[in-house]
Amino acid sequence: MTMSPPGRTADPAELTHRAAALVANVERVVRGRRAAVELVVAAVLAGGHALLEDVPGSGKTTLARAVARSVGGRFQRIQATSDLLPADLTGSGVWNPHQQTFEFVPGPLFANVVLADELNRTTPRTQSALLEAMEEGAVTVDGHRHPLPDPFFLVATQNPVEQHGTYPLPEGQLDRFTVRVRLGDLDPAAERLVVREQLARATVDDLGPVLSPGELRALRAGVREVFVADAVLDHAVTLVRATRGDARVLLGASSRAAIALVRCAQARAVLGGREYVAPDDVRALAVPVLAHRLVLAPGAGTAHRAEELVAELVARVPVPVVT
Repeated sequence: MTMSPPGRTADPAELTHRAAALVANVERVVRGRRAAVELVVAAVLAGGHALLEDVPGSGKTTLARAVARSVGGRFQRIQATSDLLPADLTGSGVWNPHQQTFEFVPGPLFANVVLADELNRTTPRTQSALLEAMEEGAVTVDGHRHPLPDPFFLVATQNPVEQHGTYPLPEGQLDRFTVRVRLGDLDPAAERLVVREQLARATVDDLGPVLSPGELRALRAGVREVFVADAVLDHAVTLVRATRGDARVLLGASSRAAIALVRCAQARAVLGGREYVAPDDVRALAVPVLAHRLVLAPGAGTAHRAEELVAELVARVPVPVVT
């Protein structure tokens, strides 16, 4: 078996350069969170969506805005509330008295990058308005299908410790998020730097784009060409199937999860300057790609337990030998 990729249309060095530029631009304002930044960028390059989860004030919105400002095109922010309606996201038909007909007025989903802040504060009815957009890049209003801009990337945030006035995201919605990113604690030096910089101004406002929408489309296409050996693909599928065979799991990861895992692994390979996906790419991404999709059996534990379970499966499944 060979690691050499077949003929490609994209220049691997240029792909890595552009991907690294995106990471570096975000890190100009998101300090001390390299792993989280690379995870979100991997989701962007894989053509997926990201869910940022951590306590209030940890920098979730700053990270989301930094990614949005780094990618040119149209950006929209949605502040999720309990009274938000589906039409507030998708848009709706408005009567035009001159034409004597209804005209479709697009909602905030019609943007290249959309931030849904505190998504779990809006009702399941409104949350469901995102399902078609996230999976198919389109919305259907009054029986008419309207394509969203290409590229389209949704980044949502939620606070896991606040339960009052929240609506847990359903399994179908969680399955459409390519990665769930937990930011974690900052080290003292990084936190001091954040405080010092924010005393002057909100530094995210100083960011300019490093990729145009067309360049992001080309970058995504190049990521899809990264070589995946059969053994590495089998390893990813085996990990996903292992979540379904564990007695502690009521609902395991889907085939969509397997696709997301491999596509993110391709993006991680590009960020690492490689023309092929290594088994370590798959293993490093298993927890952020798979854990949030699992529904544990009663008594099996919490969301953190799901992450521990996936990490345990990663350690248990043999690493393929790829030559």
